[in-house]
Amino acid sequence: MRSDKRGIPLTTDSDAAAAAYDETIQNYLEFRLAATPSLKRLLDADPDFAMGHCLKGFLLSGFHSVTLHDKVGESLAAAEALSANATWREKASIAALAALHRGDTRGACQIWDEILLEYPRDILSARLHHHNSFWLGRNYGMRDAVGRLQSSWDASVPGYGFLLGMHAFGLEESGDYAAAEKSALQAVELNGDDLWAVHALGHTFEMQGRLDEGIKLLTVPSEDWADRNPMKEHLYWHLAMFALDSGDTERVLSLYDTAIYPEATDFYLDVQNAVSMLLRLELRGVDVGDRWDDVANICSAKIGDHVLPFTDTHVMIALARRGYDMDIARLTTSLFEFSSTKGNVAAGTIADLTLPLCEAIAAYFKGNHRRCIERMLPIRLEYARIGASHAQRDVFAQILIDAAMQAGELKLARNLLSERLALRPRNSDSWAKYAEVLNGLGESNAAGDARQRAAESFH
Repeated sequence: MRSDKRGIPLTTDSDAAAAAYDETIQNYLEFRLAATPSLKRLLDADPDFAMGHCLKGFLLSGFHSVTLHDKVGESLAAAEALSANATWREKASIAALAALHRGDTRGACQIWDEILLEYPRDILSARLHHHNSFWLGRNYGMRDAVGRLQSSWDASVPGYGFLLGMHAFGLEESGDYAAAEKSALQAVELNGDDLWAVHALGHTFEMQGRLDEGIKLLTVPSEDWADRNPMKEHLYWHLAMFALDSGDTERVLSLYDTAIYPEATDFYLDVQNAVSMLLRLELRGVDVGDRWDDVANICSAKIGDHVLPFTDTHVMIALARRGYDMDIARLTTSLFEFSSTKGNVAAGTIADLTLPLCEAIAAYFKGNHRRCIERMLPIRLEYARIGASHAQRDVFAQILIDAAMQAGELKLARNLLSERLALRPRNSDSWAKYAEVLNGLGESNAAGDARQRAAESFH
């Protein structure tokens, strides 16, 4: 029996395996590409270490793709076969992997809650709970699951900064920006390599319209993040979001080509980043050229890859934007068929949320704006259930606003824009559209004030 560096018992008699376990966890928490080779060293050092196989399954599940379902299953089977002498915590972790494998992310989070009750310093369970709560849309769950652990941690415990970074993101998604900023700054001070803490700070700046601070935070030379996984592309997506809100669309396009989607890839986060950024640019009247082609072709091949509903909606955006009618029909059918998958949390969102949202998106790009409104308006307060952040899901609010404007539903557009500006009072694009809508309603004085606010928001 060995222990990790936070004192969690490990069922291995290999010092090398225990050291490689710690290294792999560190690499995982820092989004490093080195997680794969360190995991290989772990399993080479002790092929009979059940938790090592479980850890491999967790890392593979993080790709959120059915293409790796069998590989995850192989790791799960290996862990189960070797678990006879494993600790209770290791057996519970294997049970959480089994829940993930069958699509029961809620069940997995419940198991991690039970583990953390007994082992509050189990940073792996804490991060897995946090990550999967994010894709369940559980903002308070992300915040409170980490908050419950605080009394068992302090700066003397290795990895304390990671806990603060997770808490910061949960606080930000729960709307407590002051507390989020404080926690994120502490986390970054403790470990500047913690990209999740940097991410939490970036979100905090974004939700408050602090463009200059966000740009300064995320303007990082590519070589500094060369050893990181696609989380770095997502941070550059956030940088592009700040640049977009500041009106620097040339920089956004440059970031897209060099840092966000420099080559066609089907990794779920890359697809989300690319689709979302192209649509946001076009909603501001920017010509993106032929950039839709690569990502739309990737999305055509992703039909049926149902793990994250948020990804499904972005696949639909790309297909509908390019007018791939047969693929739109294939995706709609595939979602309907997937919805009957018993025990799968993602499948449970399809009938009343994911599919109506996808139908609204298809209608929007067909120019049927009233149909888009009919499908989106009743569900727009439920979007959190398909996962992702407030900043990411805001693209749906923008689609609905544009549909209302295009359909001539100016009172609806005014209300939607007023609602959005109450949350984002420094958003220049929203003020400009608000001015346009107010002018269309004959409220010329108010429209002039809105135009002035739009101009001021750039500074």
